[in-house]
Amino acid sequence: MTASGKMLAGIRTFTSDVADGFMELTHSSFALLGLGVACVCITMAARPDLRDKGEEHLRTWLFERHVASIGSPIEPGAVDRATAANPKDLPREQAKVAFWLSKKYRVAPEPIAALVSEAYSIGSRTKLDPTLILAIMAIESSFNPFAQSSVGAQGLMQVMTRVHNDKYDDFGGNHAAFDPVTNMRVGVKVLQECIARAGSLEGGLRYYVGAANLPDDGGYATKVLSEHFRLRQVANGQNVSTTAMTPAPMPTAPKPAAAPMLSTKATAPAASDLPAPAPANAPTTVESEAPAQSSEKVALLSH
Repeated sequence: MTASGKMLAGIRTFTSDVADGFMELTHSSFALLGLGVACVCITMAARPDLRDKGEEHLRTWLFERHVASIGSPIEPGAVDRATAANPKDLPREQAKVAFWLSKKYRVAPEPIAALVSEAYSIGSRTKLDPTLILAIMAIESSFNPFAQSSVGAQGLMQVMTRVHNDKYDDFGGNHAAFDPVTNMRVGVKVLQECIARAGSLEGGLRYYVGAANLPDDGGYATKVLSEHFRLRQVANGQNVSTTAMTPAPMPTAPKPAAAPMLSTKATAPAASDLPAPAPANAPTTVESEAPAQSSEKVALLSH
């Protein structure tokens, strides 16, 4: 065999040995890797605490990598915490109410849509007309979830938090008064108690505003029922101007105490029954019209 032949044979032998060694090493590495994965799986199955800790570390690492890549932190649950919904996803009646309220009170339709949906859900459970609940929110706070009166009434439905603090226990405490949905649920509970105590819707509204023992409620019940009447018209598909001031009819004599009236259907008022509409520049909150009533509200609802 020539020298060149010997060299080629040596190269082939060397290459073959290297390839065989690489394959053996790779096979052994995969075997070790599989063994390691099996050990990890067994350990995770036997130690759920280690599995949870490992998952948490992995999520944290991925989150930090994502933040580093976009240059700012994100809150994965922010959308879930937002009180908002697409009004176009609501049933037709609710969508009409949501868009009308959004236009009249100059608030975004998405949060109003969520409140309308919740009002209809609560109304179904409590047998209260959802448009009545929305009318109270409109008159009490104009849909400002952070509103607070001079006497401490807070949130969308202006609930006296210090009087009804026990009602917030299931929601984590008094600070939940500024959560729109929570305030609505607590406010409806207060309204139900007031209606049951008075025996009628009109009387319940007087209790709600703290004017049950006063000569009049400063027009509060008229305002609420008028807005309720307009909302019922909107819900029924009628075209109602957002500047409409049509008042709802008020009874001429108090109704006898009976089973609590927990729902109401607004009907068109007779001309002879209509009270004079409030002046265009009249205040829209009861507290600003009659401060004494707001103070009375604390005493009445604390019993």
